Amino acid sequence: EQEGTYPLPEAQLDRFLMHVKIGFPDAAVERRILQQARGEALNGETKPERRVSQQAIFAARKEILGLYMADAVEEYLVQLVMATRTPAKFDPEMAEWIAYGASPRGSIALDRCARAHAWLAGRDFVSPEDIQAVLFDVLRHRIILSFEAEAAGIDQDRVVQRILDVVAVA
Repeated sequence: EQEGTYPLPEAQLDRFLMHVKIGFPDAAVERRILQQARGEALNGETKPERRVSQQAIFAARKEILGLYMADAVEEYLVQLVMATRTPAKFDPEMAEWIAYGASPRGSIALDRCARAHAWLAGRDFVSPEDIQAVLFDVLRHRIILSFEAEAAGIDQDRVVQRILDVVAVA
């Protein structure tokens, strides 16, 4: 829904941690939504099942930031971001697609999101798979396409996929 709105400048887009694409639910989920909404309307306002204390949130954040990341995995993360800034070093065609790549904020966001992904999976270390799992959501709004890429119908997700294809896994 962008009628009457203007796209944000790159500097403002970069301040968002992620750009997550969320589609519509399938029919089964839609039915559960209907049933839950109907139940809530019949029974009155619902209350959260449990509350998480501020202290627990800060403790989780500290634990996430303390997860182990091997030097090789960190280098892989950096190379993925560098591929957005200096794409010609990685793939000549991709260099024609990218006008501007991710800033250092992109690296920080990718690091934090990959750590959170690993933590949610119950691990105490970050793997390349954690980085890959969040890469699209972290980078898609940080890559500014060239006019040629837009004219050819190439979107940011295709660029991120190409980055995954050309950057060697640690």
